[in-house]
Parts: sequence; C-alpha cells; structure tokens
Amino acid sequence: MERQQASSALQEDEGRTIVILNVAVAILLLTLALPLMVLVAIAVGITSRGPVLYSQVRVGVDRRAGSRPPGHRRRIDLGGRPIQIYKFRTMFFDGGDAGQVWAKPNDRRVTRVGRFLRAYRIDELPQLVSVLRRDMNVVGPRPEQPEIFAQLRERHERFPERQRVLPGITGLAQVKCGYGGDDFQMRRKLECDLEYVQQRSVLEDLSILCRTIPVVLTRHGAR
Repeated sequence: MERQQASSALQEDEGRTIVILNVAVAILLLTLALPLMVLVAIAVGITSRGPVLYSQVRVGVDRRAGSRPPGHRRRIDLGGRPIQIYKFRTMFFDGGDAGQVWAKPNDRRVTRVGRFLRAYRIDELPQLVSVLRRDMNVVGPRPEQPEIFAQLRERHERFPERQRVLPGITGLAQVKCGYGGDDFQMRRKLECDLEYVQQRSVLEDLSILCRTIPVVLTRHGAR
C-alpha cells in the first residue's frame, strides 16, 4: 500500500513538472517568436483575402476514464474534450467549409505564403496560446479533427488511448514518422503515440523537443 502511494505521489510530481516545462517552453517560444508572428500576420493579410488566423475544433484530452457513473454516456462521444485551436491561415479563403480532410501533397488550396509557413511549421505558432490555456501541451499526440478522429477510432481499436494525455504541437509520432496520411503510416504513428503515453516523462518531453528542431529545419514530413 505504501509503495503504491509513493508511486502515485511520484507520478503526480512528474505530472506537475511536465506542466511547468510545457508552459515555460510556450512562454519562451512566444516571446522569441513574437516579432516573426507579427511579420507573418502582415504577409498573410496582404497576399490573400481572408482572416489572418483560422480556428478549428479538435479532439482534446479525455479525462472521463474512471469518473463516469455506470450507464452514463454522452449524447455525442467525440472521444475527448473538444478544443479550439488557432493557426495562421495557409489556404485561400472562400468563406465556406471544405469539410474535415487531410492536407495533400502540393495541395492547390494552399497559398504561396502558406506553403512556406507549412514547410517550416510556422503556421503552428499560434497554438502556443492553447498551451497557456492548458488545452494542449507543447509535446503530445497530434489533436485530430472530430470527423477524422471518428474514422481512425473505427479503424484502430486502441486509437482512443492516446487521448489519456493532452494533445501537443509536436510529439514522438511527428518526429519519428512525419506526416501520416495512409493507413500504414497512421498505424505507425499510433504506435508512437501509445509509446509516448506509456513512457511520458520530463526527459522524454525534452528529448522530443530537441528532436523537433532538425525536423523543422529539414522540413521533414511537411505538407
């Protein structure tokens, strides 16, 4: 019993340290990137019609495990708490909704500026605000759109297990597998996500952050 309590206390301490690490990294990156973000906002605004930022609903962490009374079900089970994320707009704005689909190589919907932003993941910078809001971490599984999440949950039984932790801007799957569009790549990325959930620690987050730098600089897996 005492060992279990000690182990639980250590896990709680590790969890708090991970939170502090992610918030500290988000504040640091936002401070350093602020001048760049201003320039990006201007570039997006003057080169194509539409808002500088776009928002999208994604599936966040699922904190319901073990807390729901027997027989309790949500009217619509998204697989986790819905969160709103923000990115710099990289596509032409048509005022409509193209539906929830994956981006494609050489996607014609992407603007010239957007292609550059995507190549170096600069469009992801506004998500640092979501880290400060505690909707996301800097490191964690990629947050998926609800419809895409539902498709992947149907095809991969263990997919919902990745929702045990906050989603992230970068993660083990992103640095090891790049962009996953087909079923084989998604299985590989799911294996990485589940590995991260099991081995999650401060050192693991720091390792992934360091491995993210060459991935960004070499544009590995960008679309």
